[in-house]
Amino acid sequence: MSKSQRELRDQRDRNRFIMMNVARISGLALVLLGIAIARAVIELPYAIGVVLAVIGLIEFFFAPTMLARFWKAADAREKGNSRR
Repeated sequence: MSKSQRELRDQRDRNRFIMMNVARISGLALVLLGIAIARAVIELPYAIGVVLAVIGLIEFFFAPTMLARFWKAADAREKGNSRR
């Protein structure tokens, strides 16, 4: 039995929501790892900790937005192709 268009759309949207949250959680993990390194809880150079924390912050705030923008553009292209 094949899935309806609505079920496929719902599944796609659910997967996208999960991907956005994974991006946020991995960004948070990088921030926490960077802080642990910078505070010498993990013995690595201070600069590595700062770099990881900054990358984590960028990922936390901008990766979900960039994913949403990419998906929105892909959906628009898909809609445009289906009308032809």
